[in-house]
Amino acid sequence: MKSFICVILSFFQIILFNIVSIGKTQTIGVNRFMEHQIFEGFGTSSAWWSQTIEDEETAREIARLLYDKETGLGLKTYRYNIGGGEADNPGCRIGDITRRTESFYVFNKESGKWEYDFSRDANAVRMMKLAVEYGADEVILFCNSPHYSMTVSGHASGGLEKKANNLPKENYGAFVDYVLTIADHFVSEGIPVKYISPINEPQWDWGGEWVGQEGCHYDVDQCIELLELFAVTMKERNCPYGLSGPESGQLTWDYYDYVDRYLGSEIIKDYCDHYAGHSYWMDDNFGGKEQFGAKMAEEYPDIKFEMTEWCELPLKIDSKTIDSGIRMANTMIQDLSLMNAVSWASWTAVNGDGLMEIIDGELTIYNRYYAYMQFSRFIEPGMARVDMMDSEKNFDIAHVAFCGNGKTVIVLVNNSESEKKINLTGCPAEYEIYTTDSSHNCEKTGEGRLLTGAELPARSITTIVANR
Repeated sequence: MKSFICVILSFFQIILFNIVSIGKTQTIGVNRFMEHQIFEGFGTSSAWWSQTIEDEETAREIARLLYDKETGLGLKTYRYNIGGGEADNPGCRIGDITRRTESFYVFNKESGKWEYDFSRDANAVRMMKLAVEYGADEVILFCNSPHYSMTVSGHASGGLEKKANNLPKENYGAFVDYVLTIADHFVSEGIPVKYISPINEPQWDWGGEWVGQEGCHYDVDQCIELLELFAVTMKERNCPYGLSGPESGQLTWDYYDYVDRYLGSEIIKDYCDHYAGHSYWMDDNFGGKEQFGAKMAEEYPDIKFEMTEWCELPLKIDSKTIDSGIRMANTMIQDLSLMNAVSWASWTAVNGDGLMEIIDGELTIYNRYYAYMQFSRFIEPGMARVDMMDSEKNFDIAHVAFCGNGKTVIVLVNNSESEKKINLTGCPAEYEIYTTDSSHNCEKTGEGRLLTGAELPARSITTIVANR
């Protein structure tokens, strides 16, 4: 009955929208009666910056800026990188030292055995604990590669040839035990581990002459076999956290075999309730994102999609400008609306392609940080994404809306070089407006009763929060 009533209300709202939209002013409507995915939260990643933060005061300030709900972004998820140990590998081939990770798994020369030492990677672990202290209520432990000692090449930076699986089958069990031992340790320390994610972008080449970071290629069979072993072992050990994967590096038709095999595994389903993927190389790829969203909705309607990594690739836009924030905001809207993402996480928090950076000892906040705030401060876990209608078919204004917790939240991105005036229909009249543009950093710029004539500054991100 509720569904039927919502359809009727939606029908009348569409008729009203069509009446209001007759005229020259662009009309954008919020259809609160047509709900889509329930949102779960925003997050960011620890790689490869957290291990470089030596000063505790700086670490604490970063944690506040990212996770405090009142004075920061209010993020929910912290993604901690279980490194493959390239910082300890005497034969390391990775040139950039910031991309070499320190591992808990070390060789004891006296005993002649590999042992765990959880005093290592201290800066990164401190950052994770500070994130939890400031408000992160879930941690995802992810690997870019197995530990270098377990690989075929002896490197966590990939095989000696492109597209070579770098984890021999005889070491699958050792890798599983390695990840679960680390996860169990953090759980015992009170860290709210929600998922372990042992595979990252399995379809990429990883290795050969390019060794820019840790990574490991898996073909589809190897990927599924390894993840199924994780699921089986986790069930045997009664692990209190779930399995996440396969962190697909691109979500286009070329790689749907990973989607189908992963979601078709009855074994993996026992410990995984979602598909995790990355939005790289898909900026403004509306067709590709729509195809992915439609496929998931049609073939796997009960499976959630989590967007776990994005940054601008290649990095061309000046991070301090509004153009940088606009780029990120457009991508977030596309991922939330076209691919129905239930969560969204940036890669990464602190460095040149992140949200902030330490320059000459000073913490510099990028425009992308405030662009993220336009979403994370207002779209809360438990809210449902709802339909939007637009009288124009151009891409000058991108938009997404969520309802729940007594509020309606609309995020609008004005991509044009001129101010835009719009009529907004379908949401309550009482409102507050927050803006990020060339002169505002997620600042409150209006409040009152919104009927018609909302003004969107040129090249801006506007969030309208209305009491439901």
